[in-house]
Amino acid sequence: MSALDALEQRLTELEVRLTFIDETVQALSAADADQAVRMASLERIIRELRSEFSSLRLGQGHDPHGEPPPPHY
Repeated sequence: MSALDALEQRLTELEVRLTFIDETVQALSAADADQAVRMASLERIIRELRSEFSSLRLGQGHDPHGEPPPPHY
């Protein structure tokens, strides 16, 4: 095997590795974008649930923060 053949083989191996790395980066980027969308959706749901919970608490006329502490405090 000549030096030129060895160099060509190393270059081919590097190209294959680069292709694999590029595909991996693209897959991770897509997964990151998907996670960002899901996280935004979950944050919206949490805000809605907090709002509903506050409305329910106010609708019952019972605010635990306004109650005096129990006698043992």
